[in-house]
Amino acid sequence: FYSKRTFDYDKAVDGMRQILWGLFKKIVIADNCAVYVNQVFDNYEVQTGSTLLIAAIFFAFQIYGDFSGYSDIAIGTARLFGFNLMRNFNFPYFSRDIAEFWRRWHISLSTWFRDYLYIPLGGSRGGKWMSVRNTLIIFTVSGFWHGANWTFIAWGAFHGLLFLPLLLAKKNRKNTNIVAENRLLPTPIELFQMGTTFLLVVIGWIFFRADSIADAVNYMQGMLQFGTVKAFYRILELKEFLFILILLVVEWLQRNNQHGLESFENFGKVFKKNKFMRILLYYTILCLILWFSGEEQQFIYFQF
Repeated sequence: FYSKRTFDYDKAVDGMRQILWGLFKKIVIADNCAVYVNQVFDNYEVQTGSTLLIAAIFFAFQIYGDFSGYSDIAIGTARLFGFNLMRNFNFPYFSRDIAEFWRRWHISLSTWFRDYLYIPLGGSRGGKWMSVRNTLIIFTVSGFWHGANWTFIAWGAFHGLLFLPLLLAKKNRKNTNIVAENRLLPTPIELFQMGTTFLLVVIGWIFFRADSIADAVNYMQGMLQFGTVKAFYRILELKEFLFILILLVVEWLQRNNQHGLESFENFGKVFKKNKFMRILLYYTILCLILWFSGEEQQFIYFQF
């Protein structure tokens, strides 16, 4: 920390790109999704099932954009001064199972729990059931760490129960490679795995966002009530879908890198070799940030 540091142009440029991408995720994704999410969750009793489903999905991207955006801004700022901080999110919504999700989500906290709680408790050294016990403790404590509310504990326990089958079958380290490595598109099986994992994570986020466990259960029951076709098409008009699509496309192309704008190797020759196109991309993202910077929302994780 106290060693002498000199300005590194390449690190500074990459830091600025990471800050820009972090601002996009926080302001364009998280803050815009938050408006819709708050309206629906605050009055979920009168909403259609399709509206509740979309709001739950939006919250998944709200919390991801909020926290990973904050992390990108912090990491990018550190790079401006020559510091290299560990990455905190590794494109978690491209995970193929819950174990992979937790290797990619909030890496700093997961690593801390592993080193200072799971391993001191004995880890997996005491056999299968010791490992099961310690895993459930870790996930439950992780929920409690977010707040003294049963909804957070339920969220942690839910993920722990999803993790256990993989642990017992010794498949919790199955997916350690990059999904669709060296390929543009995933296989149908990979797509199914990512979709299933994402939906399970969304269910967990409902507990995380709800005011009580009863509200979470009622919310999920309401999701089973299908709305009218007109209501569904109205939902598809939401601009947030376009923002989320941009996020997913960019991060899918960059899934083997550190952040969404780190390299242009996977964007095609038009971006890789044309400086004007790269600058145009930066200005487009900046314009989206300025144009859609609506109601300011506090960072979610500031409350934890």
